[in-house]
Amino acid sequence: MSSDRDAFFREVGHLLSPEEAEQLKRAGMGRRIGFGRNPALLVIDAQNYMIGATDAQDRTVYPSACVTAREAAPVIARLADAFRAARRPVFYTRNVARRDGADMGLKRLKRGFLDIEGWYLEGTRGAEIAPSVAPRPQDIVLIKTKQSGFHGTPLLDLLVAAQVDTVVITGGSTSNCVRATAIDSASYNFRTIVPRDAVFDRVRISHEVNLMDIARQLGDVVGSDEVTAYLSRLPAPAETSEAPHA
Repeated sequence: MSSDRDAFFREVGHLLSPEEAEQLKRAGMGRRIGFGRNPALLVIDAQNYMIGATDAQDRTVYPSACVTAREAAPVIARLADAFRAARRPVFYTRNVARRDGADMGLKRLKRGFLDIEGWYLEGTRGAEIAPSVAPRPQDIVLIKTKQSGFHGTPLLDLLVAAQVDTVVITGGSTSNCVRATAIDSASYNFRTIVPRDAVFDRVRISHEVNLMDIARQLGDVVGSDEVTAYLSRLPAPAETSEAPHA
């Protein structure tokens, strides 16, 4: 078993029984894919309703806030700055629903509808990207209504146009929109990288288990320092006369 698979089983060993670990080893799971030559950063739904307020009213004002988001937000901001400095594309998604919820589809049946300013309804404070991770003018922001950042958005077209081969996924939640986006990213044959300290969830065990599943068969789960070290080794991208448009 290769050293990268050794690392995988060390990291997730507390989640597995000995029998389960042995089965995954026999199945060959947990290998590393590695980075490609042309990466893009994807920031999934780093909005106020997900990251929460900065005061004690967090749970009241933003009832859907994630418990680990405060830890991840500065990491996301640092990664975004590193991608910009390396002249690599940065994409954001915003999960936004109409004020009457008419475009939510079956999500409304499962999640219900919160007619409050601290949720992801259009025009609310909750739907805005959190100031601590705010995009810059050169970044592209896409609106989505489902879990995956690819579903119903031009993300795939934009990645192909930019000749991206590696998608680094940050944001939240790990068990919902990050995982759905990672599934689609891997399905489109992008090298899929998830920095474990740059994603967040409402439930810590969901966060851990879904990172395990991503590392098991979708992509690589790494620390953000490994991503920035990789960026520092990349040659400067060739100049282009055209910029992608959403």
